[in-house]
Amino acid sequence: MSDPKRTCSNFAGACDRLKEGIAQYDGVSALLRDGLIQRFEFTFELAWKALKAVFENEGLIGLHSPKSVLREAFAAGLIDDEELWLAMLDDRNATVHIYNEQRAIEISQHILEKYAGPLGDLAEKLQQRAGY
Repeated sequence: MSDPKRTCSNFAGACDRLKEGIAQYDGVSALLRDGLIQRFEFTFELAWKALKAVFENEGLIGLHSPKSVLREAFAAGLIDDEELWLAMLDDRNATVHIYNEQRAIEISQHILEKYAGPLGDLAEKLQQRAGY
């Protein structure tokens, strides 16, 4: 079992790095877009792992996949829009396993318009719940 405070702190730090990437992204540069997507990938990865660590610390075991963790987070009221988070998971999977220029552009727009806010909101909720 991982330390939930440390995992949540790492997730919050990743959210900060994602915000930095968003601030620097100009909407044109492929290099900046790829950096933004990479920051999204590790931020999302830390999001579900932080949720899992918090749940395990509270005695809920048996959640092994991102999808099962996200569903539990929705049931627990930690995330508000289960479908959005499942779309985030799909986009993260797409960026990790294949590269398609048009898909990368679409995902970068999703990060800017739909994903960054909920990721930051979750980091705040987990910080409160994990007690730091």
